Amino acid sequence: MSRLPSVIGARLLGMAGAITLAGAGLAAGALPVGGFEVWPGPDLSEYALPAVLYGYFGVTLLVAAWLWAGRVETDRRGQLTTLALWCAPLLLAPPLFSRDAYAYLAQGAMVVSRIDVYKDGVAELGGQLAAQVPGMWQHTPTPYGPVFLAMAAAVSALAGAKIVLGVLGLRLVAVGGVALLAYFLPRLAVQCGVDPGRALWLGVLNPLVPLHLVAGAHNDALMMGLLVAGLSIAFDRRFAAAAVLVTLAALVKAPAAAGLLVVAALWWPYLPKRAALVNAAVRTGGIAAATTAAVTWATGTGYGWVASLRTPMSPRSWSLSTALGRASKLIAPPGLGDAAMQFWIWCGLAATAAIVAYVWWRRARLGPVYAIGLGLAAVALLGPATRPWYALWGVIPLAAAAPEGVVRRWAAAGSAMLTLLVLPSGFGPDGTQFALAAAGVLLAGIVLAYGRLWAETLAPAYRW
Repeated sequence: MSRLPSVIGARLLGMAGAITLAGAGLAAGALPVGGFEVWPGPDLSEYALPAVLYGYFGVTLLVAAWLWAGRVETDRRGQLTTLALWCAPLLLAPPLFSRDAYAYLAQGAMVVSRIDVYKDGVAELGGQLAAQVPGMWQHTPTPYGPVFLAMAAAVSALAGAKIVLGVLGLRLVAVGGVALLAYFLPRLAVQCGVDPGRALWLGVLNPLVPLHLVAGAHNDALMMGLLVAGLSIAFDRRFAAAAVLVTLAALVKAPAAAGLLVVAALWWPYLPKRAALVNAAVRTGGIAAATTAAVTWATGTGYGWVASLRTPMSPRSWSLSTALGRASKLIAPPGLGDAAMQFWIWCGLAATAAIVAYVWWRRARLGPVYAIGLGLAAVALLGPATRPWYALWGVIPLAAAAPEGVVRRWAAAGSAMLTLLVLPSGFGPDGTQFALAAAGVLLAGIVLAYGRLWAETLAPAYRW
């Protein structure tokens, strides 16, 4: 009972941060453009600049509450209550930190209109819905698989021209993915020998979940929910069902296909010793292929998604490798075009492949889920496209499988820092916006210190 006041304090602090951010989103979020539709609530567009300060003030409070909860929240039900309180204010806010929700709706509308989303960008759809997508992605085919496109098409068909209803529908899909995570991640942690409470704190209560998976309505929530469900079921020796679930996750976004390695590795010891490895690989691959064929046939989207997997390799993407490519172009001789950019993209892919191969080779010592978590973290960091919420690809498996120590500390610290990288509008900041964002973080620090919560909120959840 002595922890109850601290638990309530962490919940209320995080909820205050979420409410502040949701309010700031009405002025500085990823709002509809072109007069298509005004988000319900007062028109606060004239306050867009000060709203950046308040938005970062709210984000900082939420991160501080998460670190505080890491010290006082241990009960699974209590953590889920905390997560619900932090997510609730964001459910009705405009999209935050990204305009991807509009792209999802436009791509869903293309499927409904029988436009090939793997050949054409949203510009082919045209109209006000396509106008919500940033210009740099107007002619880019979708990299998403048929499972998610079917869901986006259903949401888009139900919402019609009502963009607010469409965003809320996509948020319900994301919440479904988070619900899968909340149920299966603690089970997977127990199966990997990790405290389920600590796994839930790092993997689901993580501020990247309410800020990006829920507020941003990203399909990564569904991908990771299906992936973790499949991995957990594989530990229960239900290998065929596990392979189906992991394949469905990969048919949302391709990186989840790495989970098939875990299914095969767990299946291997239960097969006859003669050619067991080949047998496990053939069985897992066969089920994955059959699931892919069935889903692709049922959705009618075709196999264009295979070729569109190269979409993230676009020079327009942002990542460590493309940043090096842009820097190289500044000093490279004229006439090389995108050669420097492509060089660094391929270097990033080669480094990613090397890391994945190495950690998988060490899986006997690390465990297959831990190894895949490290591998997916490398994909998110070194791949051709990087976004703050991509870190969850690695953080969530690591939450379930990594032992207490430096990896978990880095995962927690990295998650906290990544919450500050993107403006609520989804775009990069100019000088004024950067100053306002920094002021918001500083103001939150002062408020926390003045309230004598410094030690409780900003101290790390672990001993560093």
